[in-house]
Amino acid sequence: MYQEERQLKILNYLNENINMSVHDICELLDVSRDTARRDILKLIEKGAAIRTHGGISLPVIRNTIEAYKERVLKYSTEKKDIANKALEFIKEKEHYYFDVSTTVCYLAELIDKKITVVTHSLDNIQILSENHKVNICSTGGAFNKNNRFFYGDDAKTYIENRFFDVAFLGAGAIMQDGVYLIDEEDAVIKQTVIRRARKVIVLADSKKFNILSYYKGASWDQIDVIITDKKPPAIFLDIIEDNNIQLIIT
Repeated sequence: MYQEERQLKILNYLNENINMSVHDICELLDVSRDTARRDILKLIEKGAAIRTHGGISLPVIRNTIEAYKERVLKYSTEKKDIANKALEFIKEKEHYYFDVSTTVCYLAELIDKKITVVTHSLDNIQILSENHKVNICSTGGAFNKNNRFFYGDDAKTYIENRFFDVAFLGAGAIMQDGVYLIDEEDAVIKQTVIRRARKVIVLADSKKFNILSYYKGASWDQIDVIITDKKPPAIFLDIIEDNNIQLIIT
């Protein structure tokens, strides 16, 4: 088996399991530890994986302004398709929470109903401020310049005094125990929003199932609907079914 073929098998395994040890690679590919280590080095050099103790895992999402700009530009077609499907959940005169998320921003651009939107996202505020049908409310608070959101006690208190028909949430990464974010302050906001929403809908392109992040924003049992562009890896399909989550694939 050529090295490229082995690397593809390793990446397919990581897509299902996130982490992989040297021993796992040896067993999967029936190769020596030296060969497994060479394959690991190549994948790390390409940026397709990161080194862990005893093996590799999928890359961790970065928390930088450049990473934010990349998210805006990458996979825009997929994100727009997800936003169009999410639009079906918008009803006249209801109250919504719009999360910090490039996909949710696409949803904000599509709104053509008289609704109320609360958000801690500066980008959502800028988009919706030009829409005369939308009553837009900002949480206020301290401001995260990297990922352009408001946070802190003021923002949390504002949310706790509201109720939402639907909360549209983004995801930094989707892991086997829930949705994770790259900012702890953002995770706190999401946890507060979830407690105040009748329905929680996660908008996430399929690439979010292939990365890791640090701060948990939602557990699986707190999510009602996931809208994504492709069928998630098998391990996530089982989790979604076990938690009675509606899965919508665009």
